[in-house]
Amino acid sequence: MAAAALGTTVALAAPAGFAQAAPTDTEPVAARSAGATQSTGTTAPAAAPAAWAAGTRAYLVITAPGGTSAVSGAVTSNGGSVFAAYDAIGVIVAHSTSASFASAMRTVGGVQQVGATRTSDVPADAYNPALPANPSQSATTLTESNRWDMTQIKAEQAWAVTTGSATVKVGVLDTGVDDQHQDIAPNFNAADSASCAYGKADTRTGAWRDVGTHGTHVAGTIAAAKNGKGVIGVAPGVKISSVRIAEPTSSLFFAENTICGFMWAGDHGFKVTNNSYYTDPWQFNCPDNLDQAAIIEGVRRAQVYAEGKGSLQVAAAGNSNYDLANKTTDSESPNDSTPVTRTITNACLDIPTELPGVVTVASQASGGAKASYSNFGNGVIDIAAPGGDGSTQVYSTLPGGKYGNMSGTSMASPHVAGVAALIASTNPTFTPAQIRDQLGVQATDRACPSDTRCKGTTTKNGFFGEGAVDALKAVGGSTPPPGAYFENLADVTIADNATVESPITVSGVTGNAPATLKVGVDIKHTYIGDLKVDLVAPDGTVYTVHNRTGSGTDNIVQTFTVNASAEVANGGWKLRVNDNASQDTGKIDAWNLTF
Repeated sequence: MAAAALGTTVALAAPAGFAQAAPTDTEPVAARSAGATQSTGTTAPAAAPAAWAAGTRAYLVITAPGGTSAVSGAVTSNGGSVFAAYDAIGVIVAHSTSASFASAMRTVGGVQQVGATRTSDVPADAYNPALPANPSQSATTLTESNRWDMTQIKAEQAWAVTTGSATVKVGVLDTGVDDQHQDIAPNFNAADSASCAYGKADTRTGAWRDVGTHGTHVAGTIAAAKNGKGVIGVAPGVKISSVRIAEPTSSLFFAENTICGFMWAGDHGFKVTNNSYYTDPWQFNCPDNLDQAAIIEGVRRAQVYAEGKGSLQVAAAGNSNYDLANKTTDSESPNDSTPVTRTITNACLDIPTELPGVVTVASQASGGAKASYSNFGNGVIDIAAPGGDGSTQVYSTLPGGKYGNMSGTSMASPHVAGVAALIASTNPTFTPAQIRDQLGVQATDRACPSDTRCKGTTTKNGFFGEGAVDALKAVGGSTPPPGAYFENLADVTIADNATVESPITVSGVTGNAPATLKVGVDIKHTYIGDLKVDLVAPDGTVYTVHNRTGSGTDNIVQTFTVNASAEVANGGWKLRVNDNASQDTGKIDAWNLTF
């Protein structure tokens, strides 16, 4: 995907493998010299073939932990080569051009499972990887401002408690990260960054850089610096490391790449990793298929290894509006050759997001509703976070010093990863399990809407899991008492030259409204210079928050602060919108009050 121009919106079509852009995000939407010893729990692999050969395929050969050396000779004698080995978890990444390699290796003593990780050839680039481009940087005149997604999770309020600790490292396992970006460079940790494309760590300078735009966008949401430029991440004080697991050209995330990434995360002290992808080429890996069973086991062991080393994995649920608790068919796989439609069951897993211990994140639109594209599933979704929907998207960093919008569960997941990093910052002794539990404890309950697909209770259901992530509560900050947050999600059409109102009834709040009443506004309109927007207090007093500014700019998605201390809090408040011209119309999509 080409880098978007400054401030533009990235198209919603996603390369396979990303958990990124709606509506196709569960679309299969997730010094490398031969013989080098890796630090990520590996043994020194045998020398790779001197030259790439057509028909080379990749396999996972799984043994007992510590048992890879004993079977490496059999890999060679059966027509393969050891490309990488992760002895701590008993996983070999093998290459072979032999069609009988997997079946032959399954008969070898000490071998527990063998599976092909792709239905296409390993690229020749695997044996002599090209470094990603280091894009020239554009300076920005953009200054930081409150964004709807950060307001929705109370990030600005959480920063009063902590912006995150520089001792907390967050790994971005993705397409790579532009470490030179003005908003990422202050927090970038090059020493613990690498490429894991093809399944073996490449630590050359710049190997971690972005081969698309996705990873840089994710990184900015997690930890863009609070430096007065562009945007601010959820945890602007933590450190970001890039582990590129996407392969160039295809942007696919194969199992061996994910395994390498998790092992790297464990060995390099990442407190949290963000995983906005699924493991290609299978949208769902089924245990009754020998190849896919080996993929499940290999990635599972790597995730257990990382968690055992203190790393919590956070992952996107995917963007196919699919019920992960009621799987029936998969028509997207394999995405590296020719997809076929197959019948599946709940035993088939979207990995890594459905692996035990991984935090599975669904996406919310502005205002908090389930994003139209977001996967769901009672007992599968753990938590929800802003990912954008329609014209209201998540604004973040793009390679080359640029900024732009994307939507998807890929954008929701880094909000949760950022909050997890804040939790780790305020609770440095917390284990991954404790961080995971705290994410659930702090979440704001969201009941199922009038949608029969949503199963469960107010406290835990298939659309929102344990609720919407709340950065302020997560870091132990003071929160408003129950009833201090009110919202109206009903759409109100704004016609030309018309005045409309949307009501909110406030109750249970003692005394007057505060001098810092927060008015969250989400208005979809193609020419906001037409609009005058007022908050109307219960006694009829009018507070203007927007008065025909912004000319031809689309949409008002902003939180305004109003000194309403002269007003009694309880009663009927209204958002009044007056359209003063012809040709451009829109709607009040949602609005809220925070006392």
